[in-house]
Amino acid sequence: MKKKTGNKRQTSIISGKNIVYKILEKHLIKGSLKVGEEIGIRIDQTLMQDATGTLACLEFEALNIPKVRTKLSLCYVDHNTLQEGYENFDDHLFLQTFAAKYGIYFSKPGNGICHQVHLERFAVPGDTLLGSDSHTPTCGGIGMLAIGAGGLDVACAMAGKPFYLTMPKVVKVNLIGNLKPWVSAKDVILELLRRLKVKGGLGKIFEYNGDGLKNLSIPERATICNMGAELGAVTSIFPSDEETKKFLRLQHRIKDWKEIKADKDAYYDEEITIVLNDLEPLVAKPHSPDNVCRVSELKNVKINQVIVGSCTNSSYEDLMKVAYILRNKKINPNVSFVVVPGSRQVLEAISKNGALTTIIRAGGRILETACGPCIGMGQSPPSGGVSLRTFNRNFKGRSGTLDAEVYLCSPEVAAYSAIKGYIADPRELGKPVKINSYKVEINDNLIIKPPKESSKIEIRRGPNIKPLPRFSKLDENLTGEVLIKLKDNITTDDILPAGAKILPLRSNIPAISEYVFSKIDNKFVNKTKEKGGGFVVAGENYGQGSSREHAAISPKYLGVKAVLAKSFARIHLANLVNFGILPLTFVDAKDYEKINEGDVLEIQSIKSKIKSANIEIVNKTQNYSFKVILSLNESQKEIILAGGLLNYIFKEEDK
Repeated sequence: MKKKTGNKRQTSIISGKNIVYKILEKHLIKGSLKVGEEIGIRIDQTLMQDATGTLACLEFEALNIPKVRTKLSLCYVDHNTLQEGYENFDDHLFLQTFAAKYGIYFSKPGNGICHQVHLERFAVPGDTLLGSDSHTPTCGGIGMLAIGAGGLDVACAMAGKPFYLTMPKVVKVNLIGNLKPWVSAKDVILELLRRLKVKGGLGKIFEYNGDGLKNLSIPERATICNMGAELGAVTSIFPSDEETKKFLRLQHRIKDWKEIKADKDAYYDEEITIVLNDLEPLVAKPHSPDNVCRVSELKNVKINQVIVGSCTNSSYEDLMKVAYILRNKKINPNVSFVVVPGSRQVLEAISKNGALTTIIRAGGRILETACGPCIGMGQSPPSGGVSLRTFNRNFKGRSGTLDAEVYLCSPEVAAYSAIKGYIADPRELGKPVKINSYKVEINDNLIIKPPKESSKIEIRRGPNIKPLPRFSKLDENLTGEVLIKLKDNITTDDILPAGAKILPLRSNIPAISEYVFSKIDNKFVNKTKEKGGGFVVAGENYGQGSSREHAAISPKYLGVKAVLAKSFARIHLANLVNFGILPLTFVDAKDYEKINEGDVLEIQSIKSKIKSANIEIVNKTQNYSFKVILSLNESQKEIILAGGLLNYIFKEEDK
């Protein structure tokens, strides 16, 4: 990686504009586009899904706004489609009636995964999208500035308020040359993860360029942008070019196309070059997306299960490649092979052209168009089993089986391995697959447009939908025990697990809070209640993964006052602030090593210290003090002082 010196945006030196700068400039409401400064931008579209949407809707309702104020807002049901009890269906009805009441489009269960459907039917080059899902950057594949955030930030955007963030660095990723046969877009992003690791994108936006773009389709670009989230990036984006125009014409949306490209002399903070010709099929080994190696390096890794799908690799192109490989073949008898189409449009297309029949004849199992296994909603591997998936995350236990070994790969690797019974290199197949264009038959029957008149609509609230908890403002002095000490790269799945048992409780904060850190310490909840709250201590990159704000609001509900970590993931840090939990960063990593679970910590006169950002903590158990930093912008500091974003908004409106 080559890092440029000096920031031309902070001097009088004039240089060309990159794509990110051009879009941000048109949407800028507050601040200046200088790296590290706080900016507020106008949001054109918002996206919610059912796992995070119910809470976001309750938060929007608390703002007392009669209608959404964006160009377009949508709510998708794609995560919790299992209906083992009444909770999920009740939430679907809540979301549908809420959407009708407040002017939001509603995508019904069975219509598809939010990111795939949004890419097909709603994403607009040059517009901004804020979604309550960490993989919202998928739409960067079409030239949209698409950012994942917590539900409360999305609720505020629906209310017409700016979205605030720290101006990121913009990294130019040069894609040079062409992918070789059986090497895919998934291998491009796995290569970036191999190089940069899961923290490599913190505080950055990745903008793709180079002659290698001309042979990357929109679904392929979307795959790369989707997994940019695993780098910790703010988002990723491609130009809007002739390939984009071709895709939008296919979707009967040519009116949405506009060309968006960087100036020839555009400035970038950093540059990375990937020679596509040098890549070969890659795989991410357990239990992290950045634990990447060549498929050719793996020898005789037998597999129990293969799943093709998720918002990363469930497009028409992906499934056609799978059908091509499986033609006149049979799935290995020791392998369970599952396919999850990304949208109803994709499912209809492969059913009409015979590809679906090919997959079924080979021994494939077909699930409905939803997230499903990616979030532990069914298809859990056997105990101690090995599952090969085209997904974006392979965190320990996320599949629903704690001792399973989950590998991530491309559809090509997945399909060929399903035949062989072990992780295999698809280059052994010889002649490459070529996917022809197809005719899209538009059918938006499962997308419900909000009515013009909604005053008489009553919102359906099931018994599991509880009122949004309200929290008091920050106390002057904070005292409590270290309730748990954690390692590096703790995910939001570690903080509050997903899966068929827990996710149905997402509208009930008191109930879902009973599962905080349940996979790590099943005594945490009772201990926290007994101690009257306290502190969490963690290592690097705390809160990586899903955007679910339940991983912040539930600890707050239990009484967690602050999290002390070596570093934080972007979305989770924002969620902690939004719910009034102090995100404190160790000045000296040795202090992390020294502190123990059970130590009593004290922070005095916290309010006066927040403005300076330098805070001293006294370890009363070990009788010493140490320094931490509150690395927040001025708005976030005010939010913390108010006890959370909702309190801050109400305070501002009362002035």
